[in-house]
Amino acid sequence: MCNTSTLLVVNNSYPGPEIRVHRGDTVFVNVHNRGKYGFTIHWHGVKQPRNPWFDGPEFITQCPIRPRTNFTYKIILSEEIGTLWWHAHSDWTRGSVHGAIVILPAENETYPFPTPDGEQTIILESWYNGNFKKIIDKALAAGTPPPQPDAYAINGHLGDTYGCPTDTIFRMEVDYEKTYLLRIINAAMNEQQFFTIMNHTLTVVAVDASYVRRFKTNYILISPGQTMDVLVSANRNAGQYYMATRPFSDSSVPPVDFITTGIFQYTNFVGGSNASLITLPAMNNTDAMLNFISRIRNTNVTQNPPINVPGDTDINRRVFITLAVNDLPCKNSKCVVSDGFAASLNNVSFVYPHIDVLQAYYRNIRGVFAENFPFLPPEFYDFTGNLTGVVSAVEVGTRAICVNYGDAVEIVLQSTQMGAGGSHPIHLHGYSFYWVGAGFGNFNGETDPSTYNLVDPPLMNTIDVPGTGWVAIRFFANNPGVWYMHCHLERHTSWGMSTVLIVRNGSTIETSIRPRPSTMPRCHRT
Repeated sequence: MCNTSTLLVVNNSYPGPEIRVHRGDTVFVNVHNRGKYGFTIHWHGVKQPRNPWFDGPEFITQCPIRPRTNFTYKIILSEEIGTLWWHAHSDWTRGSVHGAIVILPAENETYPFPTPDGEQTIILESWYNGNFKKIIDKALAAGTPPPQPDAYAINGHLGDTYGCPTDTIFRMEVDYEKTYLLRIINAAMNEQQFFTIMNHTLTVVAVDASYVRRFKTNYILISPGQTMDVLVSANRNAGQYYMATRPFSDSSVPPVDFITTGIFQYTNFVGGSNASLITLPAMNNTDAMLNFISRIRNTNVTQNPPINVPGDTDINRRVFITLAVNDLPCKNSKCVVSDGFAASLNNVSFVYPHIDVLQAYYRNIRGVFAENFPFLPPEFYDFTGNLTGVVSAVEVGTRAICVNYGDAVEIVLQSTQMGAGGSHPIHLHGYSFYWVGAGFGNFNGETDPSTYNLVDPPLMNTIDVPGTGWVAIRFFANNPGVWYMHCHLERHTSWGMSTVLIVRNGSTIETSIRPRPSTMPRCHRT
């Protein structure tokens, strides 16, 4: 535990530098690769209208930026407001290559709440005593699960709970009776996280760069990939108060239950902490999870786009997807087990091609991917119940979901008890979608849609599917391109829990993919 690690980082900082912009800006970021292997950068939650070329996932929209080369990303912002983030999208390198994107209101635009007196970005992270890429490469070669993290971190600091004399603790200094906007990002590799500030009330105002109906809470629950904007007032007795984070899990193989601390410190106060006891929900407290997420609602403020939820009669493309962890024969010479781990969507475990899917689609290169992702699971069973006797065959392949421009799409994501079960934070690139429904057990297409919230569902880019339940999302397919959809638990993505959404061009230039830039990194086999 108490040692140092050499990490791949950006501009010699962990987390990496913060990008501060205004709503609607276009940003250019020149990435120089001085590492030893190729990687890419993804601008998480940025829709990139008609601009999938610069979205970033490796072998989906581009090939890696090779060592000793550089590549300039063009980041087109549109409706996003609040907090997003950027991270590497190659292997596990996002564990140390990540940072915040702060999207301030546009000129002559205000917050839909009193302007805070200050702000602070808080990034929740997984800490490993080792190189992230080597960790996952070794696990995949052996066919074994990657190890648990050695600690969790807040803005790169491990806090005071691990017993290492060299550990540092993150401190946020505040003034009495001032209000602060916290920009919270879960950059952890595989862990949902509870977060709190002792003796202080948090007010949630935005999720995934979209404003929500404000609500007060003692804690938040945030999944890997998600961002939340939270107000906190420094209105308690002057002192030092712990901020703290710990994982949440509903899996039969939970993460390590570490609590990581920071300090919320009033200016000019000298002394110890005012809160020696840290009160956070237990790691397996599903009631606390449900109590929090059930309160997230859209808000009809002028700073949000008008709510435009596809209605029941609008939907012309329905997809029902089961999420599972599976076994596949481990054929690598370094295998230490006969069956390695795989993960799947509708029993298809995704395989990255040798060139990017977007290039193959745009140039009509055959043999790279297939447009035949199944819109229904190949078999139906008691997904969240007893799986005795259920043996689901898994196939590997690069198969895409294809829809037409303008389609009204509904996707139901159903967890299964295959493998260890547990929640899955699913992220869709290129879109924010409406989270219209959720429930436990097996989704019932006849009765469950009657429970949908079509009035004020939140706009999100990452949604957590409970380990014994389902969620339903809806959106209009109005952003043409090739867009990755995957679990944001990195071990599941590494095992194949992902697919590609292809939205075909519309009938005009304004509804079609922008031309391919001449500067795209070359693939090794082209």
